[in-house]
Amino acid sequence: MKVIQVGIGGMGETWLRAVQRSPQVDLAGIVEIDAAIADAQADAYQLDRSLIFNTLPDALNAVKADAVINVTPPRFHREICVTSMSAGLPVLTEKPLADTLVDARAIVSVAIESGLLCGVAQNYRYRPLTQTIKAILDSGELGALGALQAEFYRGPHFGGFREEMAHPLILDMSIHHFDLMRLFLGSNAKTITARSWNPTWSWFAGDASAAAQIEFGGGLQATYSGSWCSQAFETSWNANWRFDCERGVLRVEDDRIFAQQLLSVDEGARGLASIHDDMREIPLMAMKREGQDYLLHEFCQAVTSGSSFATTAQDNIHTMEFVFGVMRACDGGETVRL
Repeated sequence: MKVIQVGIGGMGETWLRAVQRSPQVDLAGIVEIDAAIADAQADAYQLDRSLIFNTLPDALNAVKADAVINVTPPRFHREICVTSMSAGLPVLTEKPLADTLVDARAIVSVAIESGLLCGVAQNYRYRPLTQTIKAILDSGELGALGALQAEFYRGPHFGGFREEMAHPLILDMSIHHFDLMRLFLGSNAKTITARSWNPTWSWFAGDASAAAQIEFGGGLQATYSGSWCSQAFETSWNANWRFDCERGVLRVEDDRIFAQQLLSVDEGARGLASIHDDMREIPLMAMKREGQDYLLHEFCQAVTSGSSFATTAQDNIHTMEFVFGVMRACDGGETVRL
């Protein structure tokens, strides 16, 4: 499969490496508006400079491709996705699907009308940690899941568009964790109460800290707290998690998974007491491909053979509604119902 990759700086470099590693995918062309980035990456990755273009229409007119990989800033996602599908090409786009809910829904409409695949790169789903958590929850060994908590604290200095966003934490980072909540719970968010703020020492223009209480279908509860300007005791990028289940608890800390199971409830001298087994660490499952490599493989299979792709725009719109619902709750100070 031959692809046009739009954007090769920043996160685009990660995708460039994934494409070059893939035995199934080749670069038909590249779009990069920053000449300095294009020149530097051409040297670093031995790229054919004749295949680097300033705009996507220029690339579409000059080369034959089977699909487009969109790694532009979120405000350009609608333009690139719609242009790609209008040219008859499926597209794999970085998250978020768009920087507004209106644009996200517009992309979904074009995907439905065209019948073309628009995949969203929710790469946190495809990590050994995530897949191991999901397998344990789905196994039923801990019984029904009732509630979860997620905590995320880091202090990255990115520069660029992220530091200018109104809700950088929620839209660019927490979106991963909110999407994972949907995956783990097998349900969509229904009601959201949230607050966001910006600490006095923050280097972000918008709110870089937030807390939310979310109710999902079936009454499942989720609590989230996070910050992108934490100064110490950072968590993993995957966040720390606690899953309270009918017959025990699953806890995730620093990318390690621990479980403790309820064995019985016995009546002692002071009344009923819960008896647990010893806390045990659960090894992570092995994956042949992870992250971008997994997504690229699945996208290629879906395009070439028609196999399913989990994080289509049609599915991911529920994550976008969740994310923008949290932002609305933060801005309005009221409970948001989706």
